[in-house]
Amino acid sequence: MHSNLRGALLSLAAFGAYATHDVVVKLLGETYTSFQIMFFSGLMGFPLVTMMLMGDRRDGTLIPRHPWWSILRSVSAVTTGALGFYAFSQLPLAQCYAIFFAMPLLITLLAIPMLGERVGLRRGIAVVVGLLGVLIVLRPGAGQEFSLGHLAAIGAAAAGALSAVIVRKIGGAERSVVLILYPMVLTFFAMGATMPFVYAPMPVEHLGLTAVMAILGNLGALGTIAAYRAAPAVIVAPMQYSQILWAALYGWIFFDESVDLYTALGSAVIIGSGIYIVLREGTPSVSQNRPVLETRSRMETGTQPRISSWLRRRGGDQA
Repeated sequence: MHSNLRGALLSLAAFGAYATHDVVVKLLGETYTSFQIMFFSGLMGFPLVTMMLMGDRRDGTLIPRHPWWSILRSVSAVTTGALGFYAFSQLPLAQCYAIFFAMPLLITLLAIPMLGERVGLRRGIAVVVGLLGVLIVLRPGAGQEFSLGHLAAIGAAAAGALSAVIVRKIGGAERSVVLILYPMVLTFFAMGATMPFVYAPMPVEHLGLTAVMAILGNLGALGTIAAYRAAPAVIVAPMQYSQILWAALYGWIFFDESVDLYTALGSAVIIGSGIYIVLREGTPSVSQNRPVLETRSRMETGTQPRISSWLRRRGGDQA
């Protein structure tokens, strides 16, 4: 099998695992707060991450070289998870993904002041068109009430974009273990601090679902790593948009959801602009920093390590 095809298929499978992970988030979100779901998901994921980190035998400490950027990045990752998990509990899956897909557009904008990225007319137009796609999905004034779920989804996309750009800024100087561990530790303590106020008893089957979340998240991560090793980023990165198909299918099967015309049209606009930005960044003369292409992970939630950090640990490129 050609390596590009293998990379595309692996990434499709990985994003299928991620989409299944999000179905579990939505199912649990019908009963529990996003804080509790994040806490137990992160707790279940710690053993897997710990085993991975034990293999890092390089000398160094856990003290970050850029402490303030590391703190801001950890806070933004935890914020992304809390808002994203809440959005899943309030909105149809397809609508959540449509708004989350605005993250590459926001990364492109944030890369201008934070990375010194120069965005030309074509990418600038693509960003504007993509943001118009978000407005189509939200359709303000067209009969859909703007809810806290919509605000949470937008906030998750913005915080996820900030986290991604910070990693692009400091990733070359920080150890992978620092990039992996700090958001997860902050998630554990921050979400744990909310437990006395939001905790609801969880039966064994629901605890098992949080373990399933951790497994699916790590399967998605491993699949994405394998995909990026088999094929270039311009092949793998657009595959994330396949999640909208999984969302439509899962929403119909599990939650009796349907994709309305506005969500479908807005998603098409957002995905089209996102793919165009990816392809433009793949041209060396266009982008020096390639902030979107080098964002290997999907939205970082603080419950699982970044794909780019794993790639670096195992000899991949920086991100």
